[in-house]
Amino acid sequence: MLYTLIGKKIGMTQVYDEKRNLVPVTVIEVGPCPVVQVKTEDKDGYSAIQISFGSAKDKNMSKALKGHLAKASVDSAHTLSEVRGEGEYKVGDTLTVSGFEGVEMVDVIGVTKGKSFQGNIKRWNQAGQPATHGHMMHRRPGSIGMRQTPGHVFKGKNMPGHMGHTSRTTQNLSVVKILADKNILLVKGSVPGPNGGEVLVRSAKKARKSA
Repeated sequence: MLYTLIGKKIGMTQVYDEKRNLVPVTVIEVGPCPVVQVKTEDKDGYSAIQISFGSAKDKNMSKALKGHLAKASVDSAHTLSEVRGEGEYKVGDTLTVSGFEGVEMVDVIGVTKGKSFQGNIKRWNQAGQPATHGHMMHRRPGSIGMRQTPGHVFKGKNMPGHMGHTSRTTQNLSVVKILADKNILLVKGSVPGPNGGEVLVRSAKKARKSA
């Protein structure tokens, strides 16, 4: 099982490494994440653990959720997430950022910023059409099909539409620093989503040796 925690993206900043190089980092508040449920092959058909993160007001939690959390002695939770695989965890254990000690690289899964409805130029980085000499189609997509064979627009054609707000995974981000007392993890580079957005941080699935 890959060590996985739920976290919240705080923002970006810069720190100096051991060689006095300025490194751009993303600050992520990771955990603590209590283990709320342990699923097994015999009972559930697959192995996994369910972890929680954050807190919520009592009025915003259903009775079913309160009862589910009470079994693990957890008062409230903002988010629940499952981590597949077998591990030596039991209900009531708490996973913290200290579990990333010795881990060189992590993967971060988040939901990208929503851009609403966008045209072809912003959504697909198309060049657009001439802006002068009487042209009236500056930022329009232009021709998308044909009148003869096959006579229809192909499926998957780059068109205007909803942009962003999609789950994305950034792999092999170097762990720069761990602040265990503050539940803070500093990773090199950017991660998906806005500041304040929730992310899933796991030990890298396809880790490579850092340079």
